[in-house]
Amino acid sequence: MMIRHTILHVSERTEIKMKKVFTTKNLVLMAMFSALAAVLMLWEFPIPFIAPNFYEIDLSEIPILVGSFIMGPVSGVIMEAIKIILKLLIKGTSTAYVGDFANFCVGVCLVVPASIIYQKHKTKKNAFIGMLVGTLFMAVAGVVLNYFIMIPFYVKAFGMPLEAIIGAGAKIQPLVTNKLSFTIVCVAPFNIVKGIIVSLVTALIYKHISAFVKTIKL
Repeated sequence: MMIRHTILHVSERTEIKMKKVFTTKNLVLMAMFSALAAVLMLWEFPIPFIAPNFYEIDLSEIPILVGSFIMGPVSGVIMEAIKIILKLLIKGTSTAYVGDFANFCVGVCLVVPASIIYQKHKTKKNAFIGMLVGTLFMAVAGVVLNYFIMIPFYVKAFGMPLEAIIGAGAKIQPLVTNKLSFTIVCVAPFNIVKGIIVSLVTALIYKHISAFVKTIKL
């Protein structure tokens, strides 16, 4: 009986939380943040002193992270998914959806830990701790995804020699000697830089957007 009562209690709490996520106001905000993120995803640029030019950074996580701080981690995952869908509808895919899947995964790894930590206690300190943890999660996810999925896919599907990929990394970072060192020395710093940029911009604009959102009545 006790176990059944606990399960029912957890189920009720989950239902209440989900209702809070899917309010009319939150649905509108999720649509707005996702649309802005999809537009930002269209603008990409390389960081040539860290990783080869075929790795390009986009700033689409900024509105998603802001929205996740406002509405929580579940909303963050939903916005990441909508962002990818909108981007595919607007531009399509050049990576047979694998790059889009990777973008979704690393984005989730940034916004979910960051928003969970911030939602626990909404202070500037927690926001920075959350963004730091999220950035580290994103860097680790980038290494794993590139090592096991992205690089093998590009080698097999597009006929890119693995040696050419490693060689491109070695031209920038002499420590690159194989696939693992490529992901650690090039991909991880690439995602860390992205996380830092996204976090700094979010820190600058979050309070202003949060204050504006509070004035919206739906």
